[in-house]
Amino acid sequence: MIWFRPDVLTTGAGVPVGDKLNLMTAGPRGPLLVQDVVFTDEMAHFDRERIPERVVHAKGAGNTFLVFENLLSLLHLFVTLEHKTSHRSHRYICSNSQQYIVLSDFHDMSPLMLVLVFQTDQGIKNLPVEEADRLASTDPDYSIRDLYNAISNGNFPSWTLYIQVMTFEQAENWQWNPFDLTKVWPHKDFPLIPVGRLVLNRNPINYFAEVEQLAFDPSNMPPGIEPSPDKMLQGRLFSYPDTHRHRLGANYLQLSVNCPYRTRVANYQRDGPMCMFDNQGGAPNYFPNSFSAPDTQLRFVESKCKVSPDVARYNSADDDNVTQVRTFFTQVLNEAERERLCQNMAGHIKGAQLFIQKRAVQNLMAVHPDYGTRIQTLLDKYNTEGKKNTIHVYTRGGASAVAAASKM
Repeated sequence: MIWFRPDVLTTGAGVPVGDKLNLMTAGPRGPLLVQDVVFTDEMAHFDRERIPERVVHAKGAGNTFLVFENLLSLLHLFVTLEHKTSHRSHRYICSNSQQYIVLSDFHDMSPLMLVLVFQTDQGIKNLPVEEADRLASTDPDYSIRDLYNAISNGNFPSWTLYIQVMTFEQAENWQWNPFDLTKVWPHKDFPLIPVGRLVLNRNPINYFAEVEQLAFDPSNMPPGIEPSPDKMLQGRLFSYPDTHRHRLGANYLQLSVNCPYRTRVANYQRDGPMCMFDNQGGAPNYFPNSFSAPDTQLRFVESKCKVSPDVARYNSADDDNVTQVRTFFTQVLNEAERERLCQNMAGHIKGAQLFIQKRAVQNLMAVHPDYGTRIQTLLDKYNTEGKKNTIHVYTRGGASAVAAASKM
């Protein structure tokens, strides 16, 4: 077997990359930086890897129009937050996503960290692995049809929205990075506070207009809510709108399913493909100007936050990545759920080469011996039934391969 020395990893422009695994941040727990061109080069290309679909569109669940109770009161809360003094502000909050940690100003204008958590009101029900595999091959629209029929019959699915609250001081001194998306804030230390419900109250009337053209964006936050240094959220603040501009065009926010209805857009963005409406008439398209065009308001300036001054690519691989997983496996899941988890994990790993399977089992052993042992037992069974393919070594064609061969 001939091994070639791997090429130096580069960006799309050919600039060599020193560290691809870790993002450039302001401190270990700080926000991402625009100057991290390795990240933006990777994400901007990833956003465009799939060209927009033509006549045949990808399948998707037919659930649109996510409705919060007391929506008007909710929106009003964050616009007039500085006038609130009572603790009623804990009652309502709005966000598009359950997994993001955000900043918010509550009482006395003191910024807090919030985790938004959606929990189903219908309970959790799982299919046996064999039944799920059968439906995937014989009835791939099973879940979509179930959702569509439930909504049509008035059986609206809903989720209760909770928040968990952490002060800046607690965040700075917590035992692990509270902005790590893979970890859960302990409920005993940061109890769940109910703030509203999310209801799917109707099916889409036109699938293309309301689903295919839909463009969610975590950067669309009302005044009073701001992004945290959660690295996944920080990356999506760039990636989501960048993808929408590629998929739907620069004026995707003018589409009826995406445009704001509770406020009038007033900015200096003009023209572009598929520009709708009046293109903001004859208003000036430069800022500042002297013709009563839209102006800034200091009351909407984002809050200040302190970050570490050291800009670097911080490796978080040594963070505790097993304790909460171990608790989940041993204390949260019941026996049937553990069995399904192991079957699914082994089913996904069984096609990998043996040395990769071994590495995966070692990681699971670190979580809990029973977890790793179950996976290994299932893999042994799968590997006995089907012979593994020969290991294939990747070699790059072109000039680099020719040059490498000439040196042998």
